[in-house]
Amino acid sequence: MSSPWEQIPLFTLPDTTPTTPPESCEKDGSPNSTDQADATDESGPEPTVATHPESHEPGNADSHEQGDAESDAQVDVAETPTIAEIPTGPKSPDVDTADVNTTEAGSVAVDPPVWEALPAGEAADGHAVIVTAAGTYTPSGRELTGPVDSLEKLDKLIRWASLTPLGAPAQIWVVGLAACELLGWVIDPGSEDDVDDMEALRTRAATELTATLHATLPPLLGAGWELRGEPGHVVHLSRTIGNFTSMVDVVIEPYVWTYWNKDFGWHNRVGDMGVLGSPAAGTYLPDDDLLAARELGRRLAWCAQHLGVLPGPTPARTGAAIIDKIKRERSRSGKGIVVTTPGPVPPLDGAPRGDLEPAVGWTRVPEASDLDNVCRLVSIDQRAAYLASAGMLELGYGQPKHLTGGAAAAAASGEKGAPFGLWRITLPAGQTLSLPEKLPLPHPHMLADQPVQTWVTSVSIDGLCAPVADGGIGADLDDLDITEAWVYPRQGRVLDKWAKILREARKTAVDTRDAAMKGFVGSCYKGYIGRMVNPDMWTATRMQHHHQPLWRASIIAHCRWRGRRVAMRIAREHQRWPVRTVTDSWVYLLPGGEDIADESEALGKMTVEKDVVLTDTLLDAVASAADVHEVNLAIKAAFADDEDAADVDGEGVL
Repeated sequence: MSSPWEQIPLFTLPDTTPTTPPESCEKDGSPNSTDQADATDESGPEPTVATHPESHEPGNADSHEQGDAESDAQVDVAETPTIAEIPTGPKSPDVDTADVNTTEAGSVAVDPPVWEALPAGEAADGHAVIVTAAGTYTPSGRELTGPVDSLEKLDKLIRWASLTPLGAPAQIWVVGLAACELLGWVIDPGSEDDVDDMEALRTRAATELTATLHATLPPLLGAGWELRGEPGHVVHLSRTIGNFTSMVDVVIEPYVWTYWNKDFGWHNRVGDMGVLGSPAAGTYLPDDDLLAARELGRRLAWCAQHLGVLPGPTPARTGAAIIDKIKRERSRSGKGIVVTTPGPVPPLDGAPRGDLEPAVGWTRVPEASDLDNVCRLVSIDQRAAYLASAGMLELGYGQPKHLTGGAAAAAASGEKGAPFGLWRITLPAGQTLSLPEKLPLPHPHMLADQPVQTWVTSVSIDGLCAPVADGGIGADLDDLDITEAWVYPRQGRVLDKWAKILREARKTAVDTRDAAMKGFVGSCYKGYIGRMVNPDMWTATRMQHHHQPLWRASIIAHCRWRGRRVAMRIAREHQRWPVRTVTDSWVYLLPGGEDIADESEALGKMTVEKDVVLTDTLLDAVASAADVHEVNLAIKAAFADDEDAADVDGEGVL
């Protein structure tokens, strides 16, 4: 029996892929499907996968064929450390000076980011393998084999490893350009320095990558693997023997960027790339391939342990995988809410353009009283606002019932407020109400000089009925003139367990100063909630229940009303009014030492996002602003140093 740290001469082992499904795999178990560019139809039968062999015995070197003996020579373990044993080192010369120490010899030593020194767990072992030019590793850092320098060896690696899914299909991660070169996966789309538009470079690279993969994948396809969708930065493979189907995703780390800015938009800079991190935020993998493999393994294990799933091809898909795992658990136990159908927007007469519940965006020109004794510009925002709202809201599901006239108005009078649904109401003209002049109108569809008939969610019905002191307009239901409604038959805290998993994972990341995984958790819930609105993201039969635009609208509305309530509280307690609000953030002019943030560490509470001391020039720019455009320019200039900071708590526009 080989020791845990001994290299295994993998490529001489017999094929351990079973020809029949193992008893431990459920025939109708987890959906092990993700998509390439969110376009693969997963309506086929549920795949199952092989379990791990109980032991892997080293093969007899004397039985090797001559070709294998030459190309698969065993690496001296004493000279090749496991990635778990590799000391973390300098990541990049572009580091904060706080992370730089001077050695006795006078040279500069760079402290690695905190998260790179965190230990790697074993939760992803058996579900993923990492491939580098030096060899292959488990996510926990155990070395498995030497280099994978052909597609035939990649096939043998996949079949021998017998990886099992974990919320997503099993994964083979290819880390580093050198590992890609061994497999013939080399592209040369040009340099970002030679193009004015990163999107053009990305498009060219993505096209070239797909063509290269099509040209090099025949050995895998000849071994019985099938492609699901077009290959790109993720190659989705499946292999069926009888009724047994195994699936694996081959993720090509150096080329993830060829997809990512299509999804998020970079504006000519590298943005967030899911579990790999964000170069702009300094959370991307280290430059050295083995250090990158170690850190990737740690992140895969972290996801498996704290999220219960492997990371999907996008954060949104990771959020969906967590939902689906909860759904399967609830279906088996018969306990908890299980939503199996999509919730598209019903046919609306006079539907508003754009979002049903828009995020707020508003600026005002400060008055002289706003500038008295101020020297700071402070932005506060709700801590993980959408995650907080997702866990506490009762969301509707099922086939909605269409109501009109008196029946619609009567349906809004529930014991706990209006039941989940959409309501056609009349928003009164803002100037007819006794509302604070230094806040935006309570609803983005509201106008100052005339009433507006529009559709709103139940969250806005409750918000409008709240007292002015709590951010509402103090309306009675009769004041809203409800004429039509779509009301859902069932409702409940559908996302409560999902939000709890993400909330606890986020807390773990915060407590361990793991900025990389904190950012990833934020991308997961923001991405998932943001993509509830788009049916094209969920075209596969088993994914359609993720299309829930009314859930998204309700979450946005809930955050908006909560922010307005906080603004009213700050006005009462501090006599301070905001000069700008965007989504869940509010910008204030404050004197030195005044704190308007919430003391609580709970999600949804207001925390300081940015706090800058105003120079005389900036203060003059704010004071002399003639219109809201000039105010926005002055605020942008004041916060310029924070422009590239990672948005880890604010939600942005979904």
